[in-house]
Amino acid sequence: MKKIAAAVVLATLSAGTLAAPETYVIEGSHTLPRFEYNHLGFSTQVSRFDKTSGKIVIDFAAKTGSADVVIDATSVNTGSAKFDEHIQNEDFLDTAKYPTITFKADRFKFQGDRPAKVEGQLTIKGVTKPATLTVTTFHCGLHPMVKKQACGANAFTSIKRSDFNAGKYAPMVSDQVTLTIPVEAIRE
Repeated sequence: MKKIAAAVVLATLSAGTLAAPETYVIEGSHTLPRFEYNHLGFSTQVSRFDKTSGKIVIDFAAKTGSADVVIDATSVNTGSAKFDEHIQNEDFLDTAKYPTITFKADRFKFQGDRPAKVEGQLTIKGVTKPATLTVTTFHCGLHPMVKKQACGANAFTSIKRSDFNAGKYAPMVSDQVTLTIPVEAIRE
C-alpha cells in the first residue's frame, strides 16, 4: 500500500512539473519578420527586418502564454540601401526616435494542443495598438543543431500604417500592411 501511495505522489509531482510554463528565447537568425503592401497598384512589395530578439513563455497544460518580441527597426531590409533609409525616415518608421518595434502578448488562444491566436499590444513609432497574430503553423521538438527543445511558428496580422502615424502616400501606397512573423525559439 505504501508503494502505491508513493507512486501516486510521484506521479502527481511529475504531472505538476510538466505543467510548468516553459521559456523560449527567440533565435534571431531564423526570426525575420516581414511586411508587405501594395505599391501604387502595380505590385506587392515584401521587405523584412534582420534583427529580432525576445522571449516566449508557454504553459501547454494550462494553455496559456505570453510573448515579448523586440524588432530592431533600423535593421529594415528592402533590398535597396537607399530605400532602407527612406523607410527609416520620419514619414514612416522614424528610427532616429523609435529604433524598435515591439509586440507584447499576454493572451494565447489554443486550438487543441497548439496556439492559434496570440493577442497583445503592437508598438510602432511610439503608438501602441491592440493586435492579434493568427498562427498558421506551430511545431515543437528537439532542435537537431543545438540539441535543446525548440518551438517554431508562423503568424501574421494586418494593420493600417496610418494608425501608427506612418501613412504617407496612402492610399496610392496601400495603408493596409500584412506583418508576418516566422519565429524560432530555443527553450532556456
